[in-house]
Amino acid sequence: MPFFYLRPMKTALIAIQLKISGLVQGVGFRPFIYRMAVRNQISGWVENNNEGVTIHAEATESQLEQFITDIKKLTPQAASIRKLVQQEVALQYFKDFAIRKSQSYSEDITEVSPDIAVCDACLHDMQSQAHRINYPFINCTNCGPRFTIIKSLPYDRHQTTMAPFVMCRRCASEYKNLLDRRFHAQPVACLHCGPAYQLMDGNLFTDGKILAGLLSSEIKNGKIIALKGLGGFHLLCDAFNEKAVSDLRKRKARDGKPMAVMVKDSTVAQKYFGMSATEKDLLVSWRRPVVLMKNKLPLAFSVSRGLSTTGVMLPYMPLHHQLFELLETDVLVMTSGNISDEPVIIDDQLAFQFLGKIADLVVGYNRAIHNRVDDSVAFVVNEKARLIRRSRSFVPSPVQLAFSAEGVFAAGAELVNTFSIGKGNQAIISQHIGDLKNVETLEFYEESFRRFSALFRFKPKLVACDLHPDYLSTRFAQQLDVKIIEVQHHHAHIASCMAEHGLDEQVIGIALDGTGLGTDGTIWGGEYFICDLSNFERHFFFDPVPLPGGDKVTEQPWRTAFAYLYKYFGLSIFIDENAMKLIPDKNDLPVLMQMVDQGINSPLSSGAGRLFDAVAALTGICRESSFHAEAPMRLEAEIKPECRGKYVFEIQGQQIIFRKLFYQILEDLKSGTSTAEISTKFHNTIVTINLSMARKLREKYGLNKVALSGGSFQNSYLLEHTEKLLQKAGFEVFAHQQVPTNDGGIALGQLAIGAKYLSQNP
Repeated sequence: MPFFYLRPMKTALIAIQLKISGLVQGVGFRPFIYRMAVRNQISGWVENNNEGVTIHAEATESQLEQFITDIKKLTPQAASIRKLVQQEVALQYFKDFAIRKSQSYSEDITEVSPDIAVCDACLHDMQSQAHRINYPFINCTNCGPRFTIIKSLPYDRHQTTMAPFVMCRRCASEYKNLLDRRFHAQPVACLHCGPAYQLMDGNLFTDGKILAGLLSSEIKNGKIIALKGLGGFHLLCDAFNEKAVSDLRKRKARDGKPMAVMVKDSTVAQKYFGMSATEKDLLVSWRRPVVLMKNKLPLAFSVSRGLSTTGVMLPYMPLHHQLFELLETDVLVMTSGNISDEPVIIDDQLAFQFLGKIADLVVGYNRAIHNRVDDSVAFVVNEKARLIRRSRSFVPSPVQLAFSAEGVFAAGAELVNTFSIGKGNQAIISQHIGDLKNVETLEFYEESFRRFSALFRFKPKLVACDLHPDYLSTRFAQQLDVKIIEVQHHHAHIASCMAEHGLDEQVIGIALDGTGLGTDGTIWGGEYFICDLSNFERHFFFDPVPLPGGDKVTEQPWRTAFAYLYKYFGLSIFIDENAMKLIPDKNDLPVLMQMVDQGINSPLSSGAGRLFDAVAALTGICRESSFHAEAPMRLEAEIKPECRGKYVFEIQGQQIIFRKLFYQILEDLKSGTSTAEISTKFHNTIVTINLSMARKLREKYGLNKVALSGGSFQNSYLLEHTEKLLQKAGFEVFAHQQVPTNDGGIALGQLAIGAKYLSQNP
């Protein structure tokens, strides 16, 4: 007799279990599920656990279908569902729907929410709720601190730095009310039970408006304020007051590096900066990053010091909004509160001690910051948002991988360091650590590694680090009692781009960067590869040039310009007035020649960054740098987009030769051609080289996918025109968006290469 499966009618009661992973904790997800369950007449329960969110739901099939549709369509803005697994389970005939206590089942972990900018509903409550009138730490399940206060998972109040603050009766009732917007909002607090701002003299402020009045008066009088933010202190002053901004630079010993600003709202941003629709969307998003935008109306000169762009952000803490309500200025300088190259300060007492020497007033608060984070920085090219620094409001959200990276630790690079850990098919990348040049930053790096390991239950079984033996990140990796693989710097750059886009195949890789140790012992940085996640082959590269003085060239770009001219034209070129202008003291010329001729402290470099340095120096745009990458940034700022000219280059074997390019630049300088035109023609030449090399490699290997990476692709013009030209030629082009193209993205590439190695060598 045949067997027939009889499917239950859509009106019959059934039970399902939903397992949801992604960013679903600390973002109001359980109360959202509860509301959707009530809306669709679902009985059962929802719980947080270390693997995500689990739901047991009982109803008719049609009700459950609508329930799942609502979950997917109406997800809270800061939440994201990565995976939803559904299975039918036994009916238990629950009478209602409940939110259960958090559980911990395994070594798997759920995503930890980044910090979220204060929401409009909380800003309204700050004006209307009696127990929160003007309260500057107002938050709810949709906004407020998350990663900066969390110590352990699951994300519950006793495992955050809010633990010392006992909720008052009213906050506790909101916290327990399933239908309240503050249900299980772990940082929930009010005037009567929450954190308070504090001054060095011990005065506490729970009324943000009173504090904002004091600060606005000081700022109006040209004072500098040190103010504690979500992830560390900021230094701020009036962005139109040249004396205040220049005083801040002097006191902080920050000579040339541009400073970010905070503006009152997007209308003010539109007034002072050229802002596209994509830039506006990024600026007003709940992540509130610093967005690089073109200058339109002038601020104080010392904010950007002649550069064509400024980093702009909107208020993201309640006090920021209160401050702008009272300020006479609509734009504030908002720069990191740190000493020299050290990490941003997070401790009030250290801020009073050290930032008190820079600021006229230091304002902290009595809730601890557990995880330090700088502001994230992004820019828009070809209508796509690209991260330059991935930190506040992005970390620790993972990058999803097309493969498992479980147990792989990637130590990262030396400059703008981040590290990465592998958990299943996720790369969890640390916040911006900084340049590993001093004890303080190294301690921050080691502390963050320990905290990530504990928070995400991570134990390394393989370490991937840079090939350079002197990088502090490499030395740290060597201290771990785990198998190590060393990864060439620019292979890691291309692998980072590949991992971000889910590529696990051979591609054409274009890595334009400043510095990275090559397998031949020289410095690489202008590289055209064929590579995958296992291997790479260097096919073309910029003509290597000796760097007289080694690392000194990054602060004195004229040295690299000298090296190019001397290499291509010999001593006789320095009869030329423009060539001789390069050298501050002509008596140094014999010494420089001797260094290059005899290879004394003159390592060979094919770095694109050094080529940009040389052109910036030769044109007189920047001969001495006061901060990292100043010369290329100032060269880019000179670009005249309407110019279509370019220079000549040659290919000899694998090397791309720039002799004719430098000759033509010298001729342009003699004829009085503007630096703007020279800069544009130079950039157009590099774009043309990128297309030419990609075509040669496609013709030989039949590959059509091109991955772009390296710090030089932070140059908007270079990235925009390279992408467009390659796409026009029929290439499928991949460039960074989720992680930085600079060395802040290196760890992801190391992780991907390590994961591939582990899969091939279990």
